[in-house]
Order: sequence, then structure tokens, then C-alpha cells
Amino acid sequence: MTQALSKLNFRDLGGLPAGDGGVVRRLLLYRNEGPASLSDDHRRELVALDIRLVCDLRSEVERDKAPNDWTTARLFNLDITNDLRAETNEGWAALKDDPSPAGARKAMRTNYAAIPGALLPHLRPFADAILAGETPVLIHCTAGKDRTGVLVALLLLLLGVPKDQVVEDYLRSDVFARNLRLGGAIAHAFEETFGFTPSEDTIEAMTGVDRDFLDAAFDAVTGRWGSIEGYFEAAGIDAARRATLRETLVERG
Repeated sequence: MTQALSKLNFRDLGGLPAGDGGVVRRLLLYRNEGPASLSDDHRRELVALDIRLVCDLRSEVERDKAPNDWTTARLFNLDITNDLRAETNEGWAALKDDPSPAGARKAMRTNYAAIPGALLPHLRPFADAILAGETPVLIHCTAGKDRTGVLVALLLLLLGVPKDQVVEDYLRSDVFARNLRLGGAIAHAFEETFGFTPSEDTIEAMTGVDRDFLDAAFDAVTGRWGSIEGYFEAAGIDAARRATLRETLVERG
């Protein structure tokens, strides 16, 4: 049972349609927000899932502030922050120049477009861990919507989940922003990060989810690698491995 976790940006990706009558296998792939949000009840429910691999997309600083001390699973840290900085700093620089809601949305699109490239060198070892039987897997970052959202979306596309279903799953992550607004801690967090307190509309644009953001990531994949297959090929996951991933993570009728 995941009654407490259901209030967070947590879900089992199992059950999504994956083409040719298949569905993503249940109880193998989970997504979540970061451990800073976890109560004792959340921790107990996570432990009961018998997760074997925690794929953590946060930076070292984020991990130090809120470690994954709830689990004995292998911690697979994909620190893509430095890779994102190498890809682009334009998004956050633009936000400081234009802290309006439009500037925030532009910053988010810029950063989403950079995430596929930042993820690329980490995908082969991640896939190899799954193929070696290190499942169930939990994928998370801090909010569970941006870095996690792009990685999960690309993986689901590879598994054959229709794009509209992938987007629908991504949009469910708005629960993180709703919980933040209820908690009232957003303004302070932005002040610490950016040195100024944005307007409520700007904060909403940055903490929420938007199909345009995810489309920016999809467009980057198409523009740079041609297709989702080409993207994973460039990551070192060849056709045979891609087929085995589908066999592992998709249940056929």
C-alpha cells in the first residue's frame, strides 16, 4: 500500500499502455520527489516496495542536504547538474534578466531542452543496471518533475508508450507545486537560490509543469539525434539492448 506516498509526486509507472497490446510492468518502475519530503510513513511504504536501485538525479549539494538514508538499495547517483551547466546556463541567466512569468517559462524551456544531452552519458550504466536485474527502480530528483520528468518521459517513449500518455503522466507531477504552495516555503527557497523573490505568477511557472517544457526536451532529441531510437543509440544502448529493455519492462498480453 502507498496511501501516504500517494499524496506526494510518487507513482508506479506500471500499467501504462506500451503498444502492441503491452503495458509497462507494474511494481518495477517508480518515480518520486526527493527524500526531503519523506515522513516516517512515506519511508515505511517505500521500504515495503523492496526497491533495489535508487536513481538519484540530484546534485551533490542536494544529496548532502537530504540524503537517501531511508534505504539499503544501491544508490545510483546521476549528478547531471554539471552536465547541464556544460550544455547551457542560458536559462537561469535569462531568468535573472527577465524575472517575469514569460521569462520563467523561457528559462524552463531552455533548461528542459538541455536535459536530454546532460542525461546521455549516464543512460548506458542505468540501462545496464536494469538489465542486470536491479529492479524495482525508483527514479527521483528534488521535485520529481523536471530532471525526473524528462528521464521518465524518454524511457517511456522507448518502451512504446504513446506520446500523449507520456505527457499525461508528466502533467500529474503538478502535485509537487500544489504541495509547495500549501506549505508556503516557495518564496524563501527562490530567494536563497536566485537572490530575489519572484512574483507569484513567476513562481507558479517555475514550480509547475507545462507541456511546452516537455516538448522542448522532445524537440531537442529530434533535432539532435533524429528520433528516440537514435538518442538511445547515441547513449550506447544498441538495438539488442533496447529490445531487451522492452522485454524486461513491458508485459505483453
